[in-house]
Amino acid sequence: MSGVAKKMQVFAEKSSWIRKMFEEGARMKAEFGADKVFDFSIGNPDVPPPAKFYTVLRELAQNEQPGIHGYMPNAGYPFVREALAKRLGSEQGVQFGINDILMTCGAAGGLNVLFKALLDPGDEVVILAPYFVEYNFYIDNHGGVPRIVPTDQDFNLDLAAIEEALTEKTKVVLINSPNNPTGQIYSAAALQELGQLIDRAGARFNTSIYLVSDEPYRNIVFDGHEVPPLMNTTTNAILASSYSKELSLPGERIGYLALHPDMAGKEEVIGALTLANRILGFVNAPALMQRAVMQLQDVSADNAIYARRLEVFCKVLDEAGIEYVRPKGAFYLFPKTPIDDVEFCKLLADQKILAVPGRGFGMPGYIRLAFCVDEKVIAASAPGFKKAMALAKQ
Repeated sequence: MSGVAKKMQVFAEKSSWIRKMFEEGARMKAEFGADKVFDFSIGNPDVPPPAKFYTVLRELAQNEQPGIHGYMPNAGYPFVREALAKRLGSEQGVQFGINDILMTCGAAGGLNVLFKALLDPGDEVVILAPYFVEYNFYIDNHGGVPRIVPTDQDFNLDLAAIEEALTEKTKVVLINSPNNPTGQIYSAAALQELGQLIDRAGARFNTSIYLVSDEPYRNIVFDGHEVPPLMNTTTNAILASSYSKELSLPGERIGYLALHPDMAGKEEVIGALTLANRILGFVNAPALMQRAVMQLQDVSADNAIYARRLEVFCKVLDEAGIEYVRPKGAFYLFPKTPIDDVEFCKLLADQKILAVPGRGFGMPGYIRLAFCVDEKVIAASAPGFKKAMALAKQ
């Protein structure tokens, strides 16, 4: 008999889709050869980090200054937060101070710190479907309750549905733009309206409702699109992000939280965030990576590679007759399936194509395809998509 908590057993089952496809991919590659399997299941950026990263890393590794690898303030090195505040100020159109920034162990660590600091048991967090699968678990980690609100048919904000979901228990509205899994970017106008309705609801319920945007894909955009600034939507805005995608460093676990400089009660919030960073066991973001990203504020990975892959993949889907909304950012496609999404994934797997069912992201009837693979792999998958579609129509 297993001693594993019953809740974790349930969670393991709910979060199993990506893991199942990853394991199936490993099995198929071992059986058929890696070049015969078209694995679009994992959003693991494969574009190389910028060349400057390696130069900076070598220089830091050779620094033998005493204490350089010791503890620092739990919020992160002041000089790192100062550099980030300057960059974010230019991006967001507000003037950040170092005490508006908290360095975290990736955006995931940042969101857990945030929910630990803000949520009392039973407090609600609005999340928008389709959503990154881990959000439900992050919220539950800290006693919160997710309230799932669908987006519209093009994956844009459904403001009326969001407003209807807000209650006296709402503490956070969490958005993700560019979105995983759809690649949608929410418009400036929609974000302005969202900020206004959140502020109205906060006044009505005599509480603070925070608009939190998870933006690790901010710099991966296509077709001239831009991600609007969050900080002009509400003074209760909080930005969560990381360098995982923009520098292609997901394994280094380096990210940050940024609070609106004019947030009411900001000192209390940043104090709670800093304490949560410590008592959750993160203590501080990695020292070496903090020093590295401080010197990399002006560079990013070559995201033009993703743009080329998107063109190839859209052609593959078009020729197969698969319906999709063209993503504006990130590195995912979220096509509609002609039959049940799990059944369609099985048809694709028979063609050695690995995709993740949309129900894993809170939206059945779709699949997620990650184009973190070589263009040749995408192009070579075309016959398999056509065959799967033909079988689905029988």
